[in-house]
Order: sequence, then C-alpha cells, then structure tokens
Amino acid sequence: MARQTGLLRFKGTLDGLTFYKTKDGNLVRTKGGVEKDRIMNDPSFIRTRENMQEFSNTASSGKLLRKTARTLMMTAKDAKVTSRLTKVMAQIKNLDATSARGERSVGVGITDPSALELLKGFDFNDRAPLSTVLFAPYTLNPANGEVVINPFVPINDLTFDAAATHVTFKSAFAVIDFANNEADIQYSPEINLPIDATLNNVIMTPAAVPSTPGGGGNKIYMLQIQYFQEVNGQQYSLKNGAYNVLNLLDIA
Repeated sequence: MARQTGLLRFKGTLDGLTFYKTKDGNLVRTKGGVEKDRIMNDPSFIRTRENMQEFSNTASSGKLLRKTARTLMMTAKDAKVTSRLTKVMAQIKNLDATSARGERSVGVGITDPSALELLKGFDFNDRAPLSTVLFAPYTLNPANGEVVINPFVPINDLTFDAAATHVTFKSAFAVIDFANNEADIQYSPEINLPIDATLNNVIMTPAAVPSTPGGGGNKIYMLQIQYFQEVNGQQYSLKNGAYNVLNLLDIA
C-alpha cells in the first residue's frame, strides 16, 4: 500500500488507482479483486463464504456489546475499540466446538468457560486501562451488580490529568444474550467527588437487575471513571478523555 506525497492530495479513483485518506495519512492502492457475484456463487469460493458468514456473526456480537455500553462509551473509548473487540469476539467464536464450519458463533462459543476470561477485564479505552488509573481496592456483588471502592482517597488512589478537579464514578450491570441478539443494561447513580485528600466509601448500586426478553444471556459488570474540571462552580468534562476509564470488570 503506497503513501501519497507532494503538495496535492487526491481522493477517489483514477486510472485504476484508488486515493483515500486515513488516520495514518493519504494512501493509494490499485483497484482490483474478484467480482462479488463470483465470490457469492462460485463453488471454489465456499471457504471464503464460510469465513464471511463467521466474520459477520463476530462483528455483530461486538456491535451488540458496544451498543449496550454505548452511553458509557461516549466518554471512554479509543479509536480502535471496534477492531480490538471484534478480535476478542473472533477468539470466542473459535471456541464453538459443535457448529459446522461457517456456522460457528459467539453465542455458542461463549458457553465455554475460557471464553469469559477473554472478555473479563476488557478496557474500552486502551489509553486508560483500569489497572493504571485506579489503585484503591474494589469489590463486586454479582447478585445486584453493586461495586464498592473502599477505602478511597482520590488524590492518592487515582491517576488523573493535571487539569482535573473532580472525578465521577458509575457502574453498570448488563445481561447480553449473544445467541438471540438481546440485551438489557441498568446503571448506578453517578458519584461525583473532588480530587482531594478526603477519605471516601464509594458505593455504586445499579437501579435494578437486568434481564433479556428471553431470560437468557451473560451477566456483564462494568465500571466507568470520568474526569471533570470545575470553573466558576461549573464542571466541564475533559474532552481529550485520556484518563477516562470503561472496564468490563467481570462476566458470568
């Protein structure tokens, strides 16, 4: 894949070359590939169609989790979270040991106990892994999703931007049924604290226990940490989000 240089940057297709812009710069590639109709119908491409079907399921499962956590991800995600999560979902799909090739799915693979370990601890913002931001001990009650951080002294137990004056904690308890594409999520009230030397007992209890229409699915517990700067009595979120955390604490 070639990189465009010079003063002028092109976008579009010209003489068999496709010019396009990415976060890595202005790139160019040759136009080519096998026609779609042949891929979808030619017997020699059966393996390709099987891989496409499994990738579609993998991508859809990642999308379901992201959609469920969308409100939390608005302030805590990185540019590659979609691809990173899809990679994990592909590993989970590969644990499906019963379905035929081309039909393996995350919904079946996640029933393998080792699949849960692949998702547990997933950080939606790789710039701010939970382990590098929060240093106080926490406990999780799997029955109601309550997360407790105690004892907690903000100025000692956090890594934060120098501009931050306050921190907000929020937990979430979700149930996601990857086999039936169903999900429900419940949130705790936000707890906003000044970043100072005060000793706190942070208790985050979701409003209810979630459930899917079909009654199935995996229980997923998440923790969000978001930073703010107070100016003249008004708190403003730090737009770069460099230290904002969203972590999948556990899954069952």
